[in-house]
Amino acid sequence: MKITMVIKVMIDGTLCQKCQQVHDHMRSLGHLEHIDQIVTASDDNPNSTGNLLAVMFQVDNAPFFIVEEEGQEPVIYTAYLKLVRDVLAGRKLATG
Repeated sequence: MKITMVIKVMIDGTLCQKCQQVHDHMRSLGHLEHIDQIVTASDDNPNSTGNLLAVMFQVDNAPFFIVEEEGQEPVIYTAYLKLVRDVLAGRKLATG
């Protein structure tokens, strides 16, 4: 399983408020350990990887998550709590 997180980066280089909140929450709970890739949707670059993924999957808001499993269509999560419930809740958190 591969999980990609798409976050929005504002023109001034900061994360959008919601993306920052979700990122901080994920870090505090150890959920970032399960994210394989974080890509950005840059306000100043419509061709950034995150923006292209948003268009491809018809997603209007960040953050969002793409969960890919071999042989299956990607599943898009636009709600962090749904990702936690459906995907991350069953995964062991890494201990440090």
